[in-house]
Amino acid sequence: MDARLIFNEESPAGDTAVARIVIWELPRKLPGSDHSYKYSLALIDGRTNIFRYDNEAGKGDHRHVGRREFPYWFVSIDQLLEDFWKDVDEWQKSKRKS
Repeated sequence: MDARLIFNEESPAGDTAVARIVIWELPRKLPGSDHSYKYSLALIDGRTNIFRYDNEAGKGDHRHVGRREFPYWFVSIDQLLEDFWKDVDEWQKSKRKS
């Protein structure tokens, strides 16, 4: 089996922000991860990366917030999407309060 593209979407997430989601199903586990998905989910405002969920070969699942990086415990694609959109909603609420 070759890698299979599951998601490749871009959605507006504010006046200048965009949410980008790319998820691949791989034929085998990605080194550093306990699953066979390669993903990048990012909220970008203008040219600024607000946060991003991704996994890199050898590095595993993690989440970037600004310049900081935190481990992310991958459970499923559904949970990943739920976590990402929850963060987008929280960011949007914080922008409205500013």
